[in-house]
Amino acid sequence: MAAPKTAVVGPLVGAVVQGTDSTHFTVFNSKTAELLSHHQVELTQEFPKEGWVEQDPKEILQSVYECIEKTCEKLQELSIDISNIKAIGVSNQRETTVIWDKLTGEPLYNAVVWLDLRTQSTVETLSKKIPGSNNFVKSKTGLPLSTSFSAVKLRWILDNVRKVQKAVEEGRALFGTIDSWLIWSLTGGVNGGIHCTDVTNASRTMLFNIHSLEWDKQLCNFFEIPMDILPKVWSSSEIYGRMKTGALEGVPISGCLGDQSAALVGQMCFQEGQAKNTYGTGCFLLCNTGRKCVFSEHGLLTTVAYKLGKDKPVCYALEGSVAIAGAVIRWLRDNLGIIKTSEESEKLAKEVGTSYGCYFIPAFSGLYAPYWEPTARGIICGLTQFTNKSHIAFAALEAICFQTREILDAMNHDCGIPLTHLQVDGGMTNNKVLMQLQADILHIPVIKASMPETTALGAAMAAGAAEGVDVWSLKPEDLSMVMMERFEPQIKATESEIRYSTWKKAVMKSMGWVTTQPPESSEPTTFSSLPLGFFIVTSMIMLIGARYISGVP
Repeated sequence: MAAPKTAVVGPLVGAVVQGTDSTHFTVFNSKTAELLSHHQVELTQEFPKEGWVEQDPKEILQSVYECIEKTCEKLQELSIDISNIKAIGVSNQRETTVIWDKLTGEPLYNAVVWLDLRTQSTVETLSKKIPGSNNFVKSKTGLPLSTSFSAVKLRWILDNVRKVQKAVEEGRALFGTIDSWLIWSLTGGVNGGIHCTDVTNASRTMLFNIHSLEWDKQLCNFFEIPMDILPKVWSSSEIYGRMKTGALEGVPISGCLGDQSAALVGQMCFQEGQAKNTYGTGCFLLCNTGRKCVFSEHGLLTTVAYKLGKDKPVCYALEGSVAIAGAVIRWLRDNLGIIKTSEESEKLAKEVGTSYGCYFIPAFSGLYAPYWEPTARGIICGLTQFTNKSHIAFAALEAICFQTREILDAMNHDCGIPLTHLQVDGGMTNNKVLMQLQADILHIPVIKASMPETTALGAAMAAGAAEGVDVWSLKPEDLSMVMMERFEPQIKATESEIRYSTWKKAVMKSMGWVTTQPPESSEPTTFSSLPLGFFIVTSMIMLIGARYISGVP
């Protein structure tokens, strides 16, 4: 006899979180924000050449279906009725570029991942076409011309993949970031799938005007991107379509946010000046700037934070990104072999409590904010005969914290009001040594949510709050308060400053290692001489592993 269904107070909302290294599906109680069940599937990545990072869009889609089905099975085992799931939100790795055939539903090329560096020569060619006195790309998009963003990836695909060129000529091609590919497929694909994206993901393509909230004709002409392949842009919270197959057939997909925007919402940073830092493959620090675009003078990005409803106002954010955070721990494990599990880095660092003057610059794919320096490469410096693997593990954790400090300093300068604390999320926040180091190096309290799945929570909140769903209230008085853990600085400010200034000195040493290579070349860069006292880390992106320690990008 089947077990009786247990009463669960309040409607439920599901959230797909599609990250660089894994996919999750999580179900929340919309009245309490309680996480009821989830399932995760790890993904493979392909590294065809040095600096190239690709994923199979079909594998990504299949992982979403699998996560949904497995989570529903787990809920039924808990005697929770899945018919209580009233909406689904989608959150995704941003900028990763997919192009597919709308007649067959088949991808026309692998997804080119945000970390991919093949477009460096494309970026340099395009940068020469932008007038020095009128950087219309940055003024319209809030973004620097960089390999990260979708427009240059799409331009490379159009230039180099004949199969895609032919599909575009014949009107069969559709472009999208991961959210677009998933929503189109989940809502029917070739049988009426909805080709859409939301404002947060659109704002990372470098084709979207963040002021008018529309695809920009001048930008599309500049990158030579046909506008008819672009998805329709919606808000982050409205019904886009309904699930067409599986256990949740008929359930509306009604929330869509890029992963970092979802984490900002999940951390409930709805007030101007509130900020969060997500520790995943990279680190992403976002500060809500309200309804005004704040343009950085210190290397940060201006981006769309969210638009929680068709008729709701758009809110913006300043963002600083660190390419390599959790990925450096994966590198210690898989490439250097000094740890067997990611968790072991905390144990090693705790044993010594210091890097003993060792500094690690993990610029495996160049430096992101605030430098935007693609010629940088990783170095470990300050080595002595006394240095051991524990010191290197400590230095790796410190590197994540120093990079966050650089972004926070830039943000404080741009906003004019220094942050008094930092809210944090992501699986790496389970590392207590890392969190204490972060508080020491920032010299402000670090506040960690006890439930680290804030990206999933943000996507669920957007979905549940959508008009026509209306099961999740975003009114301040109705928001469930999440339990927090607080880390206070435990060292003197002078010691923090000395360590930080030494770090900055090491960063300067990491710059200028490489010159641009043709994207077809897979030969590693060689150097005629190496500075004494430095251990050189090669630039191969495949060394990164690009693994979200938390599954949050």
